[in-house]
Amino acid sequence: MTAEIKRLDGTKRNLTLSMTALKRLQMLTTAYEQLRGLARGRQYRECASLLAAVLQLMRHFHGYRGIAQIAALSRGVGDVQGELLEQVCDDFELAFAKGEVAAQRPTLIEACAVVDALGDAARARLVAWYVNTELREYRHVFRGNDEAASLDNIARRYAWFRRAIKTYEDEHAALFPAHWRVGETLATAFCDGTRADYQAILEKSMRRADGPRVDVNLLLSCLQETLDFEQSIERRFSTEPRASIDTLSSADERTHTFNGSISVAFEPYLSLWVDSQDRALAAMIPKYKAQPLLSPDDEFSPQAVIGSAIELFHFYKLTLSQCAKLSTSERLLDLAKTLAKYLDEYAQQVLLAILQRPAHTAASVQDIILVLNTADFWHTNTGQLEENIKKRIDHELVAKVDLTSQADAFLGVASTAVLALVNRVEVGCEGAWREMKNTNWSKMESVGDQSSYVGELVSHVNAGAEEILAIIVKPQYARAFADNLVEHVANRYIANIVQCRPVSEVGAEQMLLDKYVLTKAFENLLSYHSASSSHTAQNPPAGFVRRVNSTMTRIDPLLKTLQVRPSPPEGLVQAYLIHIGDRSDANFKKVLELKGVRKADQAHLVELFGIHRDAASSAHGGAKLVAQSTLLTPLLTTTGLGGSSGLNQAVASAAPARFDPTGLGEKLLSAARDGVERMGTPSPLGSVPLQGGAAGSSGGNAGGLASAGVAGQNAASINENLKNFGKFFRRDIAIGGLGTRFGKRDVSGSGAGGGE
Repeated sequence: MTAEIKRLDGTKRNLTLSMTALKRLQMLTTAYEQLRGLARGRQYRECASLLAAVLQLMRHFHGYRGIAQIAALSRGVGDVQGELLEQVCDDFELAFAKGEVAAQRPTLIEACAVVDALGDAARARLVAWYVNTELREYRHVFRGNDEAASLDNIARRYAWFRRAIKTYEDEHAALFPAHWRVGETLATAFCDGTRADYQAILEKSMRRADGPRVDVNLLLSCLQETLDFEQSIERRFSTEPRASIDTLSSADERTHTFNGSISVAFEPYLSLWVDSQDRALAAMIPKYKAQPLLSPDDEFSPQAVIGSAIELFHFYKLTLSQCAKLSTSERLLDLAKTLAKYLDEYAQQVLLAILQRPAHTAASVQDIILVLNTADFWHTNTGQLEENIKKRIDHELVAKVDLTSQADAFLGVASTAVLALVNRVEVGCEGAWREMKNTNWSKMESVGDQSSYVGELVSHVNAGAEEILAIIVKPQYARAFADNLVEHVANRYIANIVQCRPVSEVGAEQMLLDKYVLTKAFENLLSYHSASSSHTAQNPPAGFVRRVNSTMTRIDPLLKTLQVRPSPPEGLVQAYLIHIGDRSDANFKKVLELKGVRKADQAHLVELFGIHRDAASSAHGGAKLVAQSTLLTPLLTTTGLGGSSGLNQAVASAAPARFDPTGLGEKLLSAARDGVERMGTPSPLGSVPLQGGAAGSSGGNAGGLASAGVAGQNAASINENLKNFGKFFRRDIAIGGLGTRFGKRDVSGSGAGGGE
């Protein structure tokens, strides 16, 4: 019984399916016949709805195509679809050919409904026909005529399209369903064709051997006009996301953009524009070098910068903004390299050249301050320029943008300007130094008050510092100036001790007293800068006071040794080992010469020095005495016993003739961070490098930079030294000196601004 029931259920189900299929077949046959009649009568509104029903019914019989009658019906439906599409296309072609679009508008709108029912392929065919029809005139005019196709007539192309899109919106947009986005497809086809035209024109122009190539100004003008056009059509069609118009059958939603759709054709040729900017900058540098630092209408102020720096800054800003609109890829990177190149040129040929002027046209204090302010201005803006480029350039090229060396070069110029200011003060002190050298230090009988030259020296130093510090704005540069001024005076003091030989024990004691007076006077140098920015008296910074004492105290070991009488000889030897504390016979002989010990008596003292030195080394495991004193070793550069000729040579090399930035980097270390003291003892000679600690090795500095003075070095070495000087101004005190290899910028350090 159960089996019979199941069989009856199956029969019922089959009967139901058969009746449903027969009913649908009857409906399909009836609808098909009606569709054929409506198609012949061009009743497109009814055709559209009926065609959708026929296609829906036809899907139910895909599995029955093996039946001859169903297959014939399927072919009939396909034929009707083809006939409808051809008929609609004929109607569109006829209406457009005869100019009867307005008259036939209702029919054409209904015809589009039929095409919509026919599917994506039919819609793509009709839209492609319309686009080709509308662009036929454009292609004929601008591809068939060399004059019209030239870049000179680029404005005509865009004017033509604006008229075409207006015609579409006024007369044709209503014909097509909005979701077809025919206007956008028309714009895309126009952009694709125009881009191909430009690529062909530019390639042909670059291959031309018998005539001028593309004019850079014309190229830039065309590119700018193209960018404006792209932005205008982007605004017109960017109202909402839509289906892809590259493949109309795609259902993926995306935001299409017209930016770059035409202008990409100009991308390979933007190097011509970058080259033109290079030539423009090359012409600007000599002009900046020749023109006055301030225009006749401008007055000097402590905050002022050189006028050419402002002009160059605006040029850079405009050029970068312009290039970023044109390209954010390789061309922007090329421009960044060009800008970096002329930042180096400006630092070297304009700013540094001002400090290199010969004596009869030497830069004034105000000129040096302008150079200092301008170098600081560009040091700051170079970093901002680098960040600005990195924000605009393509992500994969960000790592290639690096203006660190240019920033260091400007910091090096600032460092050079600081030393130039120090040199201005030093020149005024020559009279005081001359008086010190004319004093008979070997015949002095007693220690009195300060020597007469001390008051004159302090007066000149204070007057110069007051004049200069009053117009230095930034605290870090004021501190750098004060530090270097103290150090230069200390170096010159040691050099003059050599020239004052022989120095008696009383003379050495008087010198030590004079040194103490100078130290106390120098502790208040920074008060002149504080007075220019504040009306209230302020105590000198503790870090600066420590630095002054550290710098001046390094003279003490020599003077304390010179205070000891040569008899008994053991006392002098022990004093040398205690105060100087090195193992060098040559340095010991220098002390003997400074004391005026006769040659005949020196041999015994040197022999005794060797005995006590070896004994001291054995007693302390050789760890207490150093091989060479950093104070005495630079005093003489000759070998042997260090005769008077060697002393004279050392003194001559120490005389501060014209300004020389040799050893500049380490001289500005103190300005990097307030309150941090440098380890080691600086050299007593003005141009001899510092020894030990942060100053690096003597040989590396003296050998590497002594020949790199401002007047004698070529362009490459000047620029490299400027960068190295700038790095010193930003690096931590603990890093090695000028003799070391320079690495990348220490982003973790306090930097030049740390002293503010």
